Amino acid sequence: MPSTLIDSIFFKDLYGTDEMRAVFGDMSLLQKWLDAEVALAQAEAELGLLPQWAADEIARKGRAELLDTAAIKRGIDQTVHPIVPMIRAFQAVCENGAGEFIHWGATTQDIMDTASVLQIKEATAIFEARLSRLADALAGMAAQHRDTPMPGRTHGQHALPITFGFKAAQWLAEVMRHQERLAQLKPRTLVGQFAGAAGTLASVAEHGFEIQRRMMARLGLGVPLITWHAARDSMAEFAGWLGLVAATLGKIAHEVILLQKTEVWEVEEPFNAGKVGSSTMPHKRNPMICEALLALARLVMNAAPLGLDAMLHEHERDWTNEHIEWAFIPESCIMTDGALALTIRIVEGLHVHPDRMAANLDATNGLWLSEAVMLALAEKVGRQTAHDVVYHCAMRVVDQGIDFRRALAEEDAVTRHLSESEIERLLDPRRYTGLAGEFVDRVLRRYRPY
Repeated sequence: MPSTLIDSIFFKDLYGTDEMRAVFGDMSLLQKWLDAEVALAQAEAELGLLPQWAADEIARKGRAELLDTAAIKRGIDQTVHPIVPMIRAFQAVCENGAGEFIHWGATTQDIMDTASVLQIKEATAIFEARLSRLADALAGMAAQHRDTPMPGRTHGQHALPITFGFKAAQWLAEVMRHQERLAQLKPRTLVGQFAGAAGTLASVAEHGFEIQRRMMARLGLGVPLITWHAARDSMAEFAGWLGLVAATLGKIAHEVILLQKTEVWEVEEPFNAGKVGSSTMPHKRNPMICEALLALARLVMNAAPLGLDAMLHEHERDWTNEHIEWAFIPESCIMTDGALALTIRIVEGLHVHPDRMAANLDATNGLWLSEAVMLALAEKVGRQTAHDVVYHCAMRVVDQGIDFRRALAEEDAVTRHLSESEIERLLDPRRYTGLAGEFVDRVLRRYRPY
């Protein structure tokens, strides 16, 4: 019976996807153990270390559904060892003594690490597809709202006008960097393991390098430069990548939560008939998807440092840190994929309210265009003097609740140099979005060169 949110029959789809759960399921893990053993046997048979008939039988029977999983479970309980019980169950289904040749020259961690990398390889393909779909959605949003003006905010307060497309393009650029990072780390992470008891391949020294090459070629993995039993930097890098992706997704969710506040209401996460925001307040339309996403992001981000912790291996082997990786890498992959799925749902169905963005532009009575006025006035009287004059006008707006236009119009130091029409033009937020649109274009050109 499920005991975690990842597998809960009630909550699992908020914390992951069936697709990624299948990658890290027990039968998938068992199959990848078998895949590593089969590839090893076939490579060794090609080099004459094993009879070819034995390798063929091992390959025929290397299917998870043929093994007695209950017997493997009992064996693990008895031996407190993951691979020996699997080998015994594997041997039991092989005919004519072929099972005697399973695991030749290997050590448990060779099989465990290679299987983990095979899982990560499968997971990265899912991540690549999800990131591509998310990037497409963000690119569409950035293009659609390239010139949709909205308040830019710094320190939680209105700053200068931006466009919503500019904000979406920043999210897109961040996702694109995660795609680049994944492509760059794959050659370092998707590397198999076959090194023997202490990492020296002493038991098959004559053919060790060639066994490695042939085994990894069959599995579609890179060949290790040297054993990485005790060198977990690639796993730590992958964990860090998961944390970075989760942080970006959490940031997007948090931004939607902030912009969906009643007083702001510039965007709203997808809403469908029947979606409930509160059990006691029927009117509520809470950002429930974003809140679930933000929780997922924090869980993955907080797990990422475990990758660094697991690098602190002792000597040539340290099961303590192996156990850490077995636990947090699958969980982090599942939750990151869940976060990606939720983010795609949010972005593809996001309700954008340009009318509220426009209304909020006027919430400060024009104050947030003080920089534009100051710089125009500075051309006449100098920057520091202009700053002091506009500051005085701005504080009148705050203290007296008057319109910024009125405060400027009543200030002789302003009207001596700027006409009423010039002030009106300077206070048009659509004229002061800078290069927001051009930045959007630049990101979109990088995303889809043309």
